[in-house]
Amino acid sequence: MESIEDTRIPQNNLILQTPGIKYNGVPSRLERLLRERELRKSSKSLYANEGIRDGYRDSDVSVNGIELCLSDGDKRTRDEELIEGLVAAKTLSDGSERLDGRPQKQRLLVVANRLPVSAVRKGKDSWALEVSVGGLVRALLGVNEFEANWIGWAGVNVPDEIGQRSLTEALAEKRCIPVFLDQETVHQYYNGYCNNILWPLFHYLPLPQEDRLATTRSFQSQFAAYKKANQMFADVINEHYQEGDVVWCHDYHLMFLPKCLKEYNSKMKVGWFLHTPFPSSEIHRTLPSRSELLRAVLAADLVGFHTYDYARHFVSACTRILGLEGTPEGVEDQGKLTRVAAFPIGIDSDRFIRALELSPVKYHIKELQERFAGRKVMLGIDRLDMIKGIPQRILAFEKFLEENPDWRDKVVLLQIAVPTRTDVPEYQKLTCQVHEIVGRINGRFGTLTAVPIHHLDRSLDFHALCAIYAVTDVALVTSLRDGMNLVSYEFVACQASKKGVLILSEFAGAAQSLGAGAILVNPWNVTELASSIVYALTMSAHEREKRHHHNFMHVTTHTSQEWAETFVSELNDTVVEAQLRTRQIPPQLPTKLAIERYLRSNNRLLILGFNATLTEPVDAQGRRIDQLKEMELKLHPDLKEPLRKLCNDPKTTVVVLSGSDRNVLDENFGEYRMWLAAEHGMFLRQTEGNWMTTMPENLNMDWVDSVKHVFEYFTERTPRSHFELRETSLVWNYKYTDIEFGRLQSKDLLQHLWTGPISNASVDVVQGSRSVEVRAVGVTKGAAIDRILGEIVHNNDVKAPIDYVLCIGHFLPKDEDIYSFFEPELPLGQAATTRNKIANHLNRNTSNHSAGKSGHRAVSYKVSQQASTLDKKAGSNENGNWWSMMRDRMTVHEGSSVLDLKADNYFSCAVGRKCSTSRYLLGSSADVVSLLKELAYCSSYRAASSYK
Repeated sequence: MESIEDTRIPQNNLILQTPGIKYNGVPSRLERLLRERELRKSSKSLYANEGIRDGYRDSDVSVNGIELCLSDGDKRTRDEELIEGLVAAKTLSDGSERLDGRPQKQRLLVVANRLPVSAVRKGKDSWALEVSVGGLVRALLGVNEFEANWIGWAGVNVPDEIGQRSLTEALAEKRCIPVFLDQETVHQYYNGYCNNILWPLFHYLPLPQEDRLATTRSFQSQFAAYKKANQMFADVINEHYQEGDVVWCHDYHLMFLPKCLKEYNSKMKVGWFLHTPFPSSEIHRTLPSRSELLRAVLAADLVGFHTYDYARHFVSACTRILGLEGTPEGVEDQGKLTRVAAFPIGIDSDRFIRALELSPVKYHIKELQERFAGRKVMLGIDRLDMIKGIPQRILAFEKFLEENPDWRDKVVLLQIAVPTRTDVPEYQKLTCQVHEIVGRINGRFGTLTAVPIHHLDRSLDFHALCAIYAVTDVALVTSLRDGMNLVSYEFVACQASKKGVLILSEFAGAAQSLGAGAILVNPWNVTELASSIVYALTMSAHEREKRHHHNFMHVTTHTSQEWAETFVSELNDTVVEAQLRTRQIPPQLPTKLAIERYLRSNNRLLILGFNATLTEPVDAQGRRIDQLKEMELKLHPDLKEPLRKLCNDPKTTVVVLSGSDRNVLDENFGEYRMWLAAEHGMFLRQTEGNWMTTMPENLNMDWVDSVKHVFEYFTERTPRSHFELRETSLVWNYKYTDIEFGRLQSKDLLQHLWTGPISNASVDVVQGSRSVEVRAVGVTKGAAIDRILGEIVHNNDVKAPIDYVLCIGHFLPKDEDIYSFFEPELPLGQAATTRNKIANHLNRNTSNHSAGKSGHRAVSYKVSQQASTLDKKAGSNENGNWWSMMRDRMTVHEGSSVLDLKADNYFSCAVGRKCSTSRYLLGSSADVVSLLKELAYCSSYRAASSYK
């Protein structure tokens, strides 16, 4: 009678401890969730007042006493204000109403490998449906908040069309929708990949060896069948999906399903919940398909686990294996957040409490009390599974009898082991092992009238189960690894009068919830387990009552209904937050418009970043192991010809602005006719000329040596980290280190820097996703662009006002001021301030700039007071020779004066970074390649047409 393992944390540690943010007056996440919680309570009260008895309606479907589906009858009420706030964001429901004016219940599509009923064929077109009660079914009993429909495999092969149609009609009455899997797919997908690969691995058992793999075909064919089965589930879901539905996928059988569903409909609300442990990243990384499965699960909006430990392991696997960013809320991939949280499941405690008042249960209780009168009853109820620790439990009981002879006639162990997977050799071996140990102990300590262990190889009906829970003095749950184990919850629910003691394995998920009231043990330590049995049997009545009260309060308040409602509520709110977050994310670059404006303009400026913008992809396989190759920044080979065409266009000026040093830019772009700006614009040259510096004359760089010593120290202490020493900055990079260790080391490094070498220095510390950079104050790409434009103008490289700017790059947030520099839509005063603020800051320390390496003349600095008026005049062209006159009067730092931009002719675009101040986004360097190719082609075609 072991229930499916489950979870939910007391109001969700991963989510609720992080306060929400108000977006444009919208309530915070915590406010929304608390309001929804109160509405659920008031809704339940309303149902009670309308005559709902014990959480179920008379009209609810019931089979063999187990209610499977929710009625169409009443719909839950919602606060009008919540409907206006959340439904407007398309969250909790689509806002449709019944005839009585109350909103419809939200449809919930529960997707699991198996339906809650098993089908047995009786004829060509007739079926008998038998209830299959598990933890998931029990968890959703009585949940009146949603209109639930089940989707899954019926457990039978139905190859003919008549059988499929008749079974579908029969299951429809139970609100169940079948997925028809053929026999070969079931063998490879369910028996093979699910039970032979994933289940053992998730319970910390090693992957099977080749000889065992051969019994269920190869790993590759099993994984192919797994993906095929998941796609078949997705096809059925897509067929029955209606807008606003919540799709709740369950367990390791359907890890690929979220990705399949999102490919159908990206707006579909998808949650995924795992009912087993999730192993540590070191275990999960042994799985050959590790990356594919993780990315498929991350397609879901909300990912749920039993305990915080499992959630932490999942996030760690995503960061260590995929190289993604783990946050307190989940996993972030280029701005897309998948929320990861713990949701400890419960049971329908009222069902067990009420059952104790039933006549059949009372009869069983009386019978058991007479049978075991004068003896303490110990109980173990499990599936006969390798992870349940049954041999360890029985051996500990044997040790207890050896060391405590006085208890031999006063205690009995009832061990109920429900057979499972009886055709698997390992399980057959386990059965023989358990029988052998039980026989030996009974032969050693038994008498003619009594034996110390009563062992049953079968399940019990519900009434007998409740009775045996009620008479038990000590319950033993000794799982070696368990997702949750609801037997412990069921035992506590039935102990209101006896107040028995629970001995619970620390490796069961339930230990996170019931640990305070239970005696926690390591089941591998037989001596400790035997001592715990003695302690439980001799515990005082007062302590037993205190322990039971703690556990009973948890079991009765954290019910399965609360678990389901909380998960769906969190999923709805996660979608709300994603929609609110999306409002802050710039749209994708309108490529056609950008090219059209480019062709219409007379003088264009293209500013391009380098790293992750123009570089060739080196991580296409998702493997983060070729550090040497990734460190060597190379221009994307597909960009060489398009870039050459753009640079040769007389109407186009191309600037590559990068944080890399000069040698890197020379190696990649020396053959092109363009401007290169290295180290965030501190060094500048046209490729036909020499490098010049734009650094202030007396810029203080005394801090470099001491920072270098710190970086060297941490590079030695952090394997696979490295640092770059540039002329104006230093960068320590830990991209290739162990993610968690690298993050800890970076914190330690920052503490050393702030308390030592840079405590009084005029420097900025810039933290990237996996790097720490120390540079002089005010050194940003935005601060450099005005100086760069001034140099370009004085070099006579710009013959007319710039009327089109395309700025593309994967810049750090600190360097995104380059986007606002060109922003024509900023207020006039703000634009001038933005363009000159860094120059003003630098001017406090120095009034002139030094000559560059090319012997470039020193130019006295003065902020252009005419910038705003020149911006206005630039497009008027009232005086024919105004441009030549103005160029002669300009200084180096008046580059902004050459801009004649209108809003439609400015395109700022961030690459691979969704949280950006840019106008638009591009997904990756591949998109940059496509854009520049098209620009070059259209430009060449236009030029050729004009020539003809």
